[in-house]
Amino acid sequence: MLQGTFARREAGDQHCAMASTNDPSPTPPADYLTAHAQAFGDKVALIDDRPGEPVRQRTFAELEADANRMANGLIEVGVEPGQKVMWLGQNSLEVMAFYHAARKAGTISVPLNYRLTDEESIYVVNNSDAVVIMADAEFGPVLARIRSEIPAVREVVIFGGAPTSDDQRPLDDFVGAATTPERDLSTAGTMIYTSGTTGNPKGAVRRTEVGAEQSAALLQLFQYRPDDVYVTCGPLYHSGPGGFAAIAHRLGNTIVVQHKFDPEDWLRLIDTHRATSTFSAPTPIRMVVNLPAEVKARYDTSSMRVMVANAAPWPFALKQAYVEDFPPSSLWEVYGSTEMGVNCVLAPDDQLRKPGSCGKPAPLVDIALFDDDGNEVTDPGEPGELFVRAASVFETYYKAEEKYAADHRDGGWHTVGDVAYRDDEGYLYICDRKKDMIISGGMNIYPAEIEAAIELHPDVYEAAVIGVPSEEWGESVMAVVVAATGADLDAAAVEAHAREHLAGYKVPRSIEFVDEIPKTGSNKILKRELRQQFAAG
Repeated sequence: MLQGTFARREAGDQHCAMASTNDPSPTPPADYLTAHAQAFGDKVALIDDRPGEPVRQRTFAELEADANRMANGLIEVGVEPGQKVMWLGQNSLEVMAFYHAARKAGTISVPLNYRLTDEESIYVVNNSDAVVIMADAEFGPVLARIRSEIPAVREVVIFGGAPTSDDQRPLDDFVGAATTPERDLSTAGTMIYTSGTTGNPKGAVRRTEVGAEQSAALLQLFQYRPDDVYVTCGPLYHSGPGGFAAIAHRLGNTIVVQHKFDPEDWLRLIDTHRATSTFSAPTPIRMVVNLPAEVKARYDTSSMRVMVANAAPWPFALKQAYVEDFPPSSLWEVYGSTEMGVNCVLAPDDQLRKPGSCGKPAPLVDIALFDDDGNEVTDPGEPGELFVRAASVFETYYKAEEKYAADHRDGGWHTVGDVAYRDDEGYLYICDRKKDMIISGGMNIYPAEIEAAIELHPDVYEAAVIGVPSEEWGESVMAVVVAATGADLDAAAVEAHAREHLAGYKVPRSIEFVDEIPKTGSNKILKRELRQQFAAG
Protein backbone atom coordinates (compact mmCIF):
# COMPACT_ATOMS: atom_id res chain seq x y z
CA MET A 1 0.00 0.00 0.00
CA LEU A 2 1.18 3.55 -0.74
CA GLN A 3 0.62 4.53 2.86
CA GLY A 4 3.72 2.55 3.71
CA THR A 5 5.76 3.91 0.84
CA PHE A 6 4.98 7.49 1.80
CA ALA A 7 5.24 6.87 5.57
CA ARG A 8 7.30 9.45 7.43
CA ARG A 9 10.82 8.42 8.38
CA GLU A 10 13.95 10.18 9.51
CA ALA A 11 16.15 11.49 6.72
CA GLY A 12 19.63 9.99 6.62
CA ASP A 13 22.74 9.88 4.49
CA GLN A 14 21.56 7.50 1.83
CA HIS A 15 23.31 9.00 -1.19
CA CYS A 16 25.27 6.59 -3.33
CA ALA A 17 27.59 6.99 -6.27
CA MET A 18 25.85 7.52 -9.61
CA ALA A 19 26.34 4.77 -12.14
CA SER A 20 28.62 5.62 -15.03
CA THR A 21 26.79 7.00 -18.05
CA ASN A 22 29.05 4.73 -20.13
CA ASP A 23 27.72 1.51 -18.57
CA PRO A 24 26.19 -0.67 -21.29
CA SER A 25 22.49 -1.37 -21.06
CA PRO A 26 21.06 -3.99 -23.43
CA THR A 27 17.48 -2.75 -23.01
CA PRO A 28 17.51 0.91 -21.91
CA PRO A 29 14.28 1.92 -20.14
CA ALA A 30 12.04 4.33 -22.01
CA ASP A 31 11.34 6.46 -18.91
CA TYR A 32 14.17 8.39 -17.27
CA LEU A 33 12.90 7.81 -13.73
CA THR A 34 12.97 4.06 -14.38
CA ALA A 35 16.53 4.44 -15.67
CA HIS A 36 17.57 6.34 -12.54
CA ALA A 37 15.96 3.73 -10.27
CA GLN A 38 17.97 1.01 -12.01
CA ALA A 39 21.25 2.92 -12.13
CA PHE A 40 21.33 4.53 -8.66
CA GLY A 41 18.15 3.51 -6.89
CA ASP A 42 19.52 4.17 -3.38
CA LYS A 43 20.25 7.83 -4.08
CA VAL A 44 17.85 10.27 -2.42
CA ALA A 45 15.46 11.72 -4.99
CA LEU A 46 13.15 13.83 -2.81
CA ILE A 47 13.32 15.47 0.61
CA ASP A 48 10.22 17.03 2.21
CA ASP A 49 11.57 18.98 5.20
CA ARG A 50 8.95 21.03 7.07
CA PRO A 51 9.65 22.93 10.31
CA GLY A 52 8.51 21.02 13.38
CA GLU A 53 7.75 17.80 11.47
CA PRO A 54 9.76 14.63 10.81
CA VAL A 55 11.69 14.83 7.55
CA ARG A 56 10.31 12.59 4.79
CA GLN A 57 12.39 11.44 1.86
CA ARG A 58 12.26 9.08 -1.10
CA THR A 59 15.06 7.34 -2.94
CA PHE A 60 14.87 7.05 -6.72
CA ALA A 61 13.84 3.41 -6.36
CA GLU A 62 11.08 4.33 -3.92
CA LEU A 63 9.92 7.25 -6.07
CA GLU A 64 9.83 4.94 -9.11
CA ALA A 65 7.58 2.52 -7.21
CA ASP A 66 5.31 5.31 -5.93
CA ALA A 67 4.95 6.88 -9.38
CA ASN A 68 4.23 3.47 -10.92
CA ARG A 69 1.51 2.79 -8.36
CA MET A 70 -0.16 6.12 -9.14
CA ALA A 71 0.21 5.60 -12.89
CA ASN A 72 -1.29 2.11 -12.73
CA GLY A 73 -4.13 3.48 -10.63
CA LEU A 74 -4.88 5.96 -13.41
CA ILE A 75 -4.79 3.19 -16.00
CA GLU A 76 -7.04 0.90 -13.94
CA VAL A 77 -9.81 3.52 -13.82
CA GLY A 78 -9.70 3.80 -17.60
CA VAL A 79 -7.59 6.89 -18.21
CA GLU A 80 -6.47 6.74 -21.84
CA PRO A 81 -3.17 7.96 -23.33
CA GLY A 82 -3.28 11.70 -23.96
CA GLN A 83 -6.18 12.35 -21.57
CA LYS A 84 -5.88 15.08 -18.95
CA VAL A 85 -5.19 14.35 -15.27
CA MET A 86 -5.06 17.18 -12.74
CA TRP A 87 -3.23 17.76 -9.46
CA LEU A 88 -3.94 20.25 -6.69
CA GLY A 89 -1.74 20.93 -3.72
CA GLN A 90 1.22 22.74 -2.23
CA ASN A 91 4.71 21.36 -2.79
CA SER A 92 5.14 17.80 -1.48
CA LEU A 93 6.55 14.35 -2.21
CA GLU A 94 3.15 13.28 -3.49
CA VAL A 95 2.89 16.15 -5.97
CA MET A 96 6.28 15.26 -7.45
CA ALA A 97 5.35 11.56 -7.57
CA PHE A 98 2.15 12.40 -9.44
CA TYR A 99 4.09 14.49 -11.95
CA HIS A 100 6.08 11.38 -12.82
CA ALA A 101 2.98 9.14 -12.68
CA ALA A 102 1.13 11.24 -15.24
CA ARG A 103 4.04 10.91 -17.66
CA LYS A 104 4.37 7.18 -17.07
CA ALA A 105 0.66 6.73 -17.83
CA GLY A 106 1.10 8.64 -21.12
CA THR A 107 -1.28 11.40 -19.98
CA ILE A 108 -1.27 15.21 -19.93
CA SER A 109 -0.53 16.58 -16.45
CA VAL A 110 -2.54 19.71 -15.56
CA PRO A 111 -1.70 21.65 -12.37
CA LEU A 112 -4.59 23.51 -10.74
CA ASN A 113 -3.59 26.74 -9.04
CA TYR A 114 -4.72 26.35 -5.41
CA ARG A 115 -5.15 30.12 -5.09
CA LEU A 116 -8.07 30.27 -7.53
CA THR A 117 -11.63 30.92 -6.40
CA ASP A 118 -14.24 28.19 -6.74
CA GLU A 119 -15.60 29.91 -9.84
CA GLU A 120 -12.17 30.05 -11.47
CA SER A 121 -11.37 26.46 -10.52
CA ILE A 122 -14.61 25.19 -12.07
CA TYR A 123 -13.75 26.89 -15.35
CA VAL A 124 -10.22 25.45 -15.52
CA VAL A 125 -11.30 21.91 -14.57
CA ASN A 126 -14.10 21.84 -17.12
CA ASN A 127 -12.10 23.52 -19.87
CA SER A 128 -9.25 21.05 -19.41
CA ASP A 129 -11.49 17.94 -19.69
CA ALA A 130 -9.57 16.44 -16.76
CA VAL A 131 -10.91 12.99 -15.84
CA VAL A 132 -9.02 12.48 -12.54
CA ILE A 133 -7.95 15.00 -9.87
CA MET A 134 -5.26 14.11 -7.31
CA ALA A 135 -5.40 16.58 -4.41
CA ASP A 136 -3.89 17.31 -1.03
CA ALA A 137 -6.42 16.79 1.77
CA GLU A 138 -6.05 20.50 2.57
CA PHE A 139 -8.00 21.23 -0.63
CA GLY A 140 -10.54 18.43 -0.29
CA PRO A 141 -13.21 20.93 0.87
CA VAL A 142 -12.72 22.99 -2.29
CA LEU A 143 -13.32 19.97 -4.51
CA ALA A 144 -16.29 18.88 -2.39
CA ARG A 145 -17.91 22.30 -2.89
CA ILE A 146 -17.50 22.28 -6.67
CA ARG A 147 -17.96 18.53 -7.28
CA SER A 148 -21.42 18.85 -8.85
CA GLU A 149 -20.08 21.51 -11.25
CA ILE A 150 -17.28 19.33 -12.72
CA PRO A 151 -19.19 16.32 -14.10
CA ALA A 152 -16.45 15.03 -16.43
CA VAL A 153 -14.19 14.23 -13.48
CA ARG A 154 -14.46 10.51 -12.71
CA GLU A 155 -12.27 10.32 -9.63
CA VAL A 156 -11.14 12.72 -6.92
CA VAL A 157 -8.19 11.16 -5.08
CA ILE A 158 -6.96 12.57 -1.77
CA PHE A 159 -3.50 12.29 -0.22
CA GLY A 160 -2.03 13.64 3.01
CA GLY A 161 -5.18 13.18 5.09
CA ALA A 162 -8.76 11.98 5.08
CA PRO A 163 -11.20 12.68 2.22
CA THR A 164 -13.75 15.43 2.82
CA SER A 165 -16.71 13.66 1.22
CA ASP A 166 -17.87 10.16 0.32
CA ASP A 167 -17.17 10.67 -3.39
CA GLN A 168 -13.47 11.27 -2.71
CA ARG A 169 -11.06 8.30 -2.53
CA PRO A 170 -7.98 8.04 -0.33
CA LEU A 171 -4.77 7.54 -2.29
CA ASP A 172 -4.13 4.11 -0.77
CA ASP A 173 -7.43 2.83 -2.19
CA PHE A 174 -6.65 4.18 -5.65
CA VAL A 175 -3.10 3.04 -6.43
CA GLY A 176 -2.21 -0.04 -8.44
CA ALA A 177 0.86 -2.23 -8.87
CA ALA A 178 4.44 -0.95 -8.52
CA THR A 179 5.47 -2.36 -11.91
CA THR A 180 6.39 0.07 -14.69
CA PRO A 181 3.37 0.72 -16.95
CA GLU A 182 3.66 -0.22 -20.60
CA ARG A 183 2.59 3.07 -22.13
CA ASP A 184 3.89 5.08 -25.07
CA LEU A 185 5.45 8.21 -23.57
CA SER A 186 4.94 10.19 -26.80
CA THR A 187 1.38 10.94 -25.67
CA ALA A 188 2.56 12.41 -22.36
CA GLY A 189 2.87 16.12 -21.70
CA THR A 190 1.86 19.08 -19.59
CA MET A 191 -0.86 21.69 -19.89
CA ILE A 192 -0.36 24.79 -17.77
CA TYR A 193 -3.09 27.42 -17.71
CA THR A 194 -2.14 30.98 -18.48
CA SER A 195 -4.75 33.75 -18.68
CA GLY A 196 -5.22 35.65 -21.92
CA THR A 197 -6.37 39.09 -22.93
CA THR A 198 -9.88 37.75 -23.48
CA GLY A 199 -10.08 37.10 -19.75
CA ASN A 200 -10.41 33.32 -19.99
CA PRO A 201 -7.44 31.17 -18.91
CA LYS A 202 -5.93 29.04 -21.68
CA GLY A 203 -4.13 25.71 -21.39
CA ALA A 204 -0.71 25.73 -23.05
CA VAL A 205 0.00 22.17 -24.23
CA ARG A 206 3.57 20.89 -24.39
CA ARG A 207 4.71 17.32 -25.08
CA THR A 208 7.18 15.88 -22.57
CA GLU A 209 9.73 14.53 -25.04
CA VAL A 210 9.82 17.56 -27.38
CA GLY A 211 12.91 19.78 -27.40
CA ALA A 212 15.30 17.36 -25.68
CA GLU A 213 18.32 18.57 -27.70
CA GLN A 214 17.58 22.21 -26.90
CA SER A 215 17.15 21.41 -23.20
CA ALA A 216 20.44 19.52 -23.11
CA ALA A 217 22.29 22.50 -24.62
CA LEU A 218 20.78 24.84 -22.04
CA LEU A 219 21.74 22.56 -19.16
CA GLN A 220 25.29 22.38 -20.45
CA LEU A 221 25.41 26.18 -20.53
CA PHE A 222 24.32 26.34 -16.88
CA GLN A 223 26.90 23.66 -16.03
CA TYR A 224 24.47 21.55 -14.02
CA ARG A 225 26.00 18.46 -12.42
CA PRO A 226 24.59 15.05 -11.46
CA ASP A 227 25.29 15.74 -7.78
CA ASP A 228 23.36 19.05 -7.68
CA VAL A 229 20.66 19.50 -5.05
CA TYR A 230 17.65 21.53 -6.25
CA VAL A 231 15.56 23.42 -3.69
CA THR A 232 12.11 24.68 -4.68
CA CYS A 233 11.41 28.40 -4.36
CA GLY A 234 7.75 28.91 -5.17
CA PRO A 235 4.79 26.68 -6.03
CA LEU A 236 5.37 23.77 -8.39
CA TYR A 237 2.14 24.55 -10.28
CA HIS A 238 3.99 27.54 -11.75
CA SER A 239 5.82 26.66 -14.98
CA GLY A 240 9.21 27.94 -13.76
CA PRO A 241 9.65 26.18 -10.40
CA GLY A 242 7.92 23.07 -11.72
CA GLY A 243 9.82 23.01 -14.99
CA PHE A 244 13.24 23.35 -13.39
CA ALA A 245 12.34 20.72 -10.77
CA ALA A 246 11.55 18.37 -13.64
CA ILE A 247 14.93 19.20 -15.17
CA ALA A 248 16.62 18.38 -11.85
CA HIS A 249 15.06 14.93 -11.76
CA ARG A 250 15.87 14.28 -15.39
CA LEU A 251 19.50 14.91 -14.40
CA GLY A 252 19.23 12.58 -11.41
CA ASN A 253 19.48 15.42 -8.88
CA THR A 254 18.05 15.39 -5.37
CA ILE A 255 15.11 17.80 -4.94
CA VAL A 256 14.30 19.48 -1.63
CA VAL A 257 10.63 20.51 -1.68
CA GLN A 258 9.67 23.42 0.53
CA HIS A 259 5.98 22.92 1.28
CA LYS A 260 5.20 26.64 1.52
CA PHE A 261 7.64 29.48 1.00
CA ASP A 262 9.14 31.16 4.05
CA PRO A 263 12.33 33.19 3.56
CA GLU A 264 14.24 32.14 6.68
CA ASP A 265 13.17 28.52 6.36
CA TRP A 266 14.36 28.59 2.74
CA LEU A 267 17.82 29.63 3.96
CA ARG A 268 17.68 26.80 6.48
CA LEU A 269 16.96 24.29 3.71
CA ILE A 270 19.92 25.56 1.65
CA ASP A 271 22.22 25.29 4.66
CA THR A 272 20.92 21.94 5.93
CA HIS A 273 20.85 20.13 2.59
CA ARG A 274 23.69 22.06 0.87
CA ALA A 275 21.39 23.03 -1.96
CA THR A 276 23.18 24.03 -5.15
CA SER A 277 20.45 25.07 -7.60
CA THR A 278 17.03 26.70 -7.73
CA PHE A 279 14.67 28.90 -9.74
CA SER A 280 13.04 32.02 -8.34
CA ALA A 281 10.83 34.97 -9.13
CA PRO A 282 12.05 38.29 -7.70
CA THR A 283 9.55 38.49 -4.83
CA PRO A 284 10.80 35.50 -2.77
CA ILE A 285 14.43 36.60 -3.12
CA ARG A 286 13.52 40.14 -2.15
CA MET A 287 12.02 38.69 1.04
CA VAL A 288 15.23 36.72 1.64
CA VAL A 289 17.71 39.55 1.14
CA ASN A 290 15.55 41.89 3.26
CA LEU A 291 15.84 39.63 6.31
CA PRO A 292 17.84 41.16 9.18
CA ALA A 293 21.59 40.66 8.84
CA GLU A 294 21.74 38.67 12.06
CA VAL A 295 19.15 36.23 10.68
CA LYS A 296 20.97 35.74 7.39
CA ALA A 297 24.26 35.22 9.25
CA ARG A 298 22.89 32.01 10.79
CA TYR A 299 22.89 30.19 7.45
CA ASP A 300 25.62 29.21 5.00
CA THR A 301 24.54 29.85 1.40
CA SER A 302 27.93 29.27 -0.20
CA SER A 303 26.75 25.99 -1.75
CA MET A 304 24.43 27.77 -4.22
CA ARG A 305 25.79 27.28 -7.76
CA VAL A 306 22.90 28.01 -10.13
CA MET A 307 20.17 30.51 -9.29
CA VAL A 308 17.88 30.90 -12.30
CA ALA A 309 16.15 34.29 -12.09
CA ASN A 310 12.90 34.52 -14.00
CA ALA A 311 9.06 34.75 -13.78
CA ALA A 312 9.43 38.55 -13.80
CA PRO A 313 12.39 40.89 -14.38
CA TRP A 314 14.72 41.13 -11.40
CA PRO A 315 15.38 44.81 -10.63
CA PHE A 316 19.04 45.81 -10.72
CA ALA A 317 19.00 46.69 -7.01
CA LEU A 318 17.75 43.20 -6.20
CA LYS A 319 20.59 41.65 -8.19
CA GLN A 320 23.07 43.78 -6.29
CA ALA A 321 21.57 42.63 -2.98
CA TYR A 322 21.58 38.99 -4.10
CA VAL A 323 25.27 38.92 -4.93
CA GLU A 324 26.02 40.36 -1.49
CA ASP A 325 24.41 37.31 0.16
CA PHE A 326 25.07 34.54 -2.39
CA PRO A 327 27.97 33.59 -4.68
CA PRO A 328 27.93 36.12 -7.57
CA SER A 329 28.82 33.34 -10.02
CA SER A 330 25.50 31.61 -9.24
CA LEU A 331 23.17 34.26 -10.71
CA TRP A 332 21.73 33.45 -14.14
CA GLU A 333 18.72 35.28 -15.57
CA VAL A 334 16.47 33.85 -18.25
CA TYR A 335 13.70 35.33 -20.35
CA GLY A 336 10.90 33.03 -21.39
CA SER A 337 7.30 32.07 -20.85
CA THR A 338 4.98 29.16 -20.15
CA GLU A 339 4.27 29.02 -23.87
CA MET A 340 7.79 29.29 -25.28
CA GLY A 341 10.17 27.95 -22.62
CA VAL A 342 13.57 29.58 -22.04
CA ASN A 343 14.42 31.98 -24.86
CA CYS A 344 17.23 34.26 -23.60
CA VAL A 345 19.99 33.85 -21.02
CA LEU A 346 22.02 36.49 -19.16
CA ALA A 347 25.18 34.93 -17.73
CA PRO A 348 26.61 35.75 -14.26
CA ASP A 349 29.42 37.91 -15.67
CA ASP A 350 26.85 40.15 -17.38
CA GLN A 351 24.40 40.63 -14.49
CA LEU A 352 25.87 43.91 -13.25
CA ARG A 353 27.45 44.85 -16.59
CA LYS A 354 24.16 44.82 -18.53
CA PRO A 355 21.47 46.27 -16.26
CA GLY A 356 17.98 45.74 -17.67
CA SER A 357 19.03 43.15 -20.25
CA CYS A 358 17.53 39.66 -20.46
CA GLY A 359 20.63 38.42 -22.28
CA LYS A 360 21.23 36.76 -25.62
CA PRO A 361 19.31 33.94 -27.32
CA ALA A 362 19.50 30.63 -25.49
CA PRO A 363 21.18 27.70 -27.27
CA LEU A 364 19.25 26.44 -30.32
CA VAL A 365 16.76 29.33 -30.05
CA ASP A 366 16.20 31.83 -32.85
CA ILE A 367 14.88 35.29 -31.97
CA ALA A 368 13.70 37.98 -34.35
CA LEU A 369 12.10 41.40 -33.83
CA PHE A 370 9.36 42.55 -36.21
CA ASP A 371 7.67 45.92 -36.60
CA ASP A 372 3.92 46.39 -36.98
CA ASP A 373 4.21 45.96 -40.75
CA GLY A 374 5.89 42.58 -40.42
CA ASN A 375 9.38 43.78 -41.33
CA GLU A 376 12.31 42.42 -39.34
CA VAL A 377 14.00 44.96 -37.08
CA THR A 378 17.79 44.64 -36.96
CA ASP A 379 19.18 48.06 -35.94
CA PRO A 380 20.41 48.44 -32.33
CA GLY A 381 17.98 50.35 -30.15
CA GLU A 382 15.05 49.90 -32.53
CA PRO A 383 12.10 48.16 -30.82
CA GLY A 384 10.04 45.39 -32.33
CA GLU A 385 7.74 42.60 -31.25
CA LEU A 386 9.80 39.64 -30.12
CA PHE A 387 9.22 36.35 -31.95
CA VAL A 388 10.79 33.00 -31.08
CA ARG A 389 11.53 29.92 -33.17
CA ALA A 390 12.56 26.86 -31.17
CA ALA A 391 11.65 23.28 -30.35
CA SER A 392 10.55 24.44 -26.90
CA VAL A 393 7.61 26.44 -28.24
CA PHE A 394 4.37 24.91 -27.01
CA GLU A 395 2.10 22.84 -29.23
CA THR A 396 -1.13 24.87 -28.99
CA TYR A 397 -3.67 26.44 -26.67
CA TYR A 398 -6.22 23.77 -25.78
CA LYS A 399 -9.64 24.71 -27.19
CA ALA A 400 -8.21 28.08 -28.23
CA GLU A 401 -6.27 27.12 -31.35
CA GLU A 402 -7.31 30.38 -32.99
CA LYS A 403 -5.37 32.28 -30.31
CA TYR A 404 -2.31 30.15 -31.01
CA ALA A 405 -2.67 30.86 -34.73
CA ALA A 406 -3.00 34.60 -34.07
CA ASP A 407 0.35 34.64 -32.25
CA HIS A 408 2.07 32.49 -34.88
CA ARG A 409 3.59 33.56 -38.18
CA ASP A 410 5.07 31.81 -41.19
CA GLY A 411 8.51 30.35 -40.69
CA GLY A 412 7.76 28.81 -37.31
CA TRP A 413 7.84 32.10 -35.38
CA HIS A 414 5.71 32.63 -32.27
CA THR A 415 5.17 35.54 -29.88
CA VAL A 416 3.58 36.29 -26.53
CA GLY A 417 3.41 39.98 -27.40
CA ASP A 418 6.52 41.40 -25.76
CA VAL A 419 8.35 44.31 -27.37
CA ALA A 420 12.14 44.37 -27.16
CA TYR A 421 15.26 45.96 -28.63
CA ARG A 422 18.91 44.94 -29.00
CA ASP A 423 22.01 46.86 -28.02
CA ASP A 424 25.14 47.04 -30.16
CA GLU A 425 26.47 43.82 -28.60
CA GLY A 426 23.32 41.86 -29.42
CA TYR A 427 21.91 41.80 -25.89
CA LEU A 428 18.11 41.97 -25.72
CA TYR A 429 16.02 44.27 -23.52
CA ILE A 430 12.27 43.89 -22.93
CA CYS A 431 10.87 47.41 -23.07
CA ASP A 432 7.10 46.91 -23.02
CA ARG A 433 4.35 44.33 -22.87
CA LYS A 434 2.32 44.75 -25.97
CA LYS A 435 -0.79 43.32 -24.41
CA ASP A 436 -0.56 45.08 -21.04
CA MET A 437 0.15 41.99 -18.97
CA ILE A 438 0.94 42.66 -15.31
CA ILE A 439 3.61 40.62 -13.49
CA SER A 440 3.13 40.79 -9.72
CA GLY A 441 5.23 38.61 -7.44
CA GLY A 442 6.21 36.46 -10.41
CA MET A 443 2.59 35.78 -11.39
CA ASN A 444 1.23 36.74 -14.80
CA ILE A 445 -1.95 38.78 -14.38
CA TYR A 446 -4.12 39.87 -17.29
CA PRO A 447 -6.19 43.05 -16.90
CA ALA A 448 -9.14 41.95 -19.09
CA GLU A 449 -10.05 39.17 -16.66
CA ILE A 450 -10.09 41.59 -13.72
CA GLU A 451 -11.98 44.26 -15.67
CA ALA A 452 -14.66 41.75 -16.59
CA ALA A 453 -15.10 40.73 -12.96
CA ILE A 454 -15.30 44.30 -11.67
CA GLU A 455 -17.80 45.29 -14.33
CA LEU A 456 -20.17 42.62 -13.03
CA HIS A 457 -20.87 44.97 -10.12
CA PRO A 458 -24.18 46.71 -10.83
CA ASP A 459 -22.81 50.10 -9.73
CA VAL A 460 -19.75 49.99 -12.00
CA TYR A 461 -20.08 51.65 -15.38
CA GLU A 462 -16.59 50.89 -16.67
CA ALA A 463 -13.22 49.72 -15.41
CA ALA A 464 -9.64 49.64 -16.65
CA VAL A 465 -6.85 47.76 -14.92
CA ILE A 466 -3.16 48.62 -15.10
CA GLY A 467 0.04 47.62 -13.38
CA VAL A 468 1.84 50.21 -11.26
CA PRO A 469 5.36 49.93 -9.82
CA SER A 470 5.67 48.14 -6.48
CA GLU A 471 8.91 47.79 -4.53
CA GLU A 472 7.66 44.58 -2.91
CA TRP A 473 5.92 42.85 -5.82
CA GLY A 474 7.52 44.38 -8.92
CA GLU A 475 4.08 45.57 -10.01
CA SER A 476 0.75 45.77 -8.24
CA VAL A 477 -2.73 45.79 -9.70
CA MET A 478 -4.61 49.10 -9.89
CA ALA A 479 -8.21 49.45 -11.01
CA VAL A 480 -9.46 52.71 -12.49
CA VAL A 481 -13.24 52.77 -12.15
CA VAL A 482 -16.08 54.87 -13.50
CA ALA A 483 -19.15 54.52 -11.27
CA ALA A 484 -22.62 54.25 -12.72
CA THR A 485 -24.57 57.49 -12.74
CA GLY A 486 -26.03 58.19 -9.31
CA ALA A 487 -24.33 55.19 -7.71
CA ASP A 488 -22.90 55.40 -4.19
CA LEU A 489 -19.77 53.32 -4.76
CA ASP A 490 -16.51 53.22 -2.83
CA ALA A 491 -13.23 51.30 -3.07
CA ALA A 492 -14.15 48.85 -0.31
CA ALA A 493 -17.23 47.73 -2.21
CA VAL A 494 -15.26 47.22 -5.44
CA GLU A 495 -12.57 45.23 -3.60
CA ALA A 496 -15.11 43.02 -1.82
CA HIS A 497 -16.86 42.32 -5.12
CA ALA A 498 -13.56 41.47 -6.82
CA ARG A 499 -12.68 38.99 -4.07
CA GLU A 500 -15.87 37.08 -4.78
CA HIS A 501 -14.79 36.43 -8.38
CA LEU A 502 -10.99 36.46 -8.43
CA ALA A 503 -8.00 34.81 -6.77
CA GLY A 504 -6.47 37.01 -4.10
CA TYR A 505 -3.37 37.94 -6.09
CA LYS A 506 -5.57 39.35 -8.87
CA VAL A 507 -7.62 41.63 -6.60
CA PRO A 508 -6.64 45.30 -7.13
CA ARG A 509 -4.32 46.65 -4.44
CA SER A 510 -5.48 50.19 -5.21
CA ILE A 511 -8.65 51.62 -6.73
CA GLU A 512 -9.07 55.07 -8.24
CA PHE A 513 -12.35 56.64 -9.34
CA VAL A 514 -12.51 58.88 -12.42
CA ASP A 515 -15.29 60.53 -14.40
CA GLU A 516 -14.04 59.19 -17.73
CA ILE A 517 -11.44 56.71 -18.96
CA PRO A 518 -9.33 58.03 -21.86
CA LYS A 519 -9.82 56.27 -25.18
CA THR A 520 -8.60 56.35 -28.76
CA GLY A 521 -10.76 57.46 -31.63
CA SER A 522 -11.66 53.81 -32.19
CA ASN A 523 -12.86 53.56 -28.57
CA LYS A 524 -9.89 51.57 -27.26
CA ILE A 525 -8.75 52.41 -23.74
CA LEU A 526 -5.48 54.35 -23.59
CA LYS A 527 -3.78 52.49 -20.78
CA ARG A 528 -0.54 54.32 -21.55
CA GLU A 529 -2.20 57.54 -20.37
CA LEU A 530 -3.55 55.86 -17.25
CA ARG A 531 -0.08 54.61 -16.35
CA GLN A 532 1.37 58.08 -16.88
CA GLN A 533 -1.31 59.52 -14.62
CA PHE A 534 -1.21 57.00 -11.77
CA ALA A 535 2.12 55.14 -11.82
CA ALA A 536 4.03 57.84 -9.95
CA GLY A 537 1.62 57.56 -7.05
